[in-house]
Amino acid sequence: MDRLGLNPDFWWHPFWFRPDVLAGFTWENPWFLYAIPAVPVLYMLKWALHFRFRDKIEIAFFQKKTPTDPSALARFIPPGIQSFFLAMLLVALARPQKTSELTEQKSEGIDIVLAADISESMRIEDLKPNRLEAAKEVAGRFVEGRSVDRIGIVVFAGDAFAVAPLTNDYALLQDYIDEIDFNLITKPGTAIGSALAVATNRMMESKAKSRVVVLLSDGDNTAGNIDPLTAARIAAGYGIKLYTIAVGKDGPVPMGTDFFGNPQFIENNLDERTLREIAQVGSGQFFRATSERTLEGIFKKIDQLEKSEVRVRRYRQTQDFYMVYLHWGMVFLLMWLATKSTFMTNALED
Repeated sequence: MDRLGLNPDFWWHPFWFRPDVLAGFTWENPWFLYAIPAVPVLYMLKWALHFRFRDKIEIAFFQKKTPTDPSALARFIPPGIQSFFLAMLLVALARPQKTSELTEQKSEGIDIVLAADISESMRIEDLKPNRLEAAKEVAGRFVEGRSVDRIGIVVFAGDAFAVAPLTNDYALLQDYIDEIDFNLITKPGTAIGSALAVATNRMMESKAKSRVVVLLSDGDNTAGNIDPLTAARIAAGYGIKLYTIAVGKDGPVPMGTDFFGNPQFIENNLDERTLREIAQVGSGQFFRATSERTLEGIFKKIDQLEKSEVRVRRYRQTQDFYMVYLHWGMVFLLMWLATKSTFMTNALED
């Protein structure tokens, strides 16, 4: 057998007539197959016309019923063999084929670090159920949408550290995202510069053609020992593209409830300037997310902007098998010629 699964050298094997083998072919000239059911119809029509218009010799028999011999049925064998010959000829003319396709795919993935703010202000409930949980849900769907990229996760508040290394184990990443909580870092504040530094450090050994940091925060830099713009310039120096997302609405926003269960509101004013400058230095884009829908749209846009390069080559090989059925047709033709001049042929009928 060859890699197509069938070997024409074994044309005499009966598996060529198996329904699954015939169904597995593609047919270059399939209309010839529609003529196969007409073969027995033609023989029946020939017999009917012959019976109707043949010359008859009137013979008187003394018995009411003439004796019959089962061997007389043998006269139907030559036409049957001839019909198989015609059927095989039609199958060969239909040109059965097998086509194999080899796909060669080469992918150049992207390394992405998601840096998420888990400071206390992410508890604000202008996004439901709160800013952090909304971001986690959208980030989880973003991870699901990737195929060959490696993704890492950094969290930050008053300090920053890596939760997950760069990996394409997306199920593991989902577990890491689910475990992100405000209790991971107890130090208060928002250390945006430290988060960028940790994300850059994660990328140091990356050999990916494209490297991206997506930083999500709702406040100004109030902690850490490195200036955000300095950290952004260092990241840009290593060829890392920076996308920044400012989360939340300005003005009164809900945060927790009072003694009676009524929502409490606090005043929120987000300074976008630092996040805009970081995106500008990192040759990326700045986004503002004021609802779950806009946050979802931002991640979809980043997904479109940072697509992995996938190159696909397809090789097709087509093999013909008409000779198999042509050989069988020749066999049936020889059998028909061999039986044509034997007792199976009714000389009176011919």
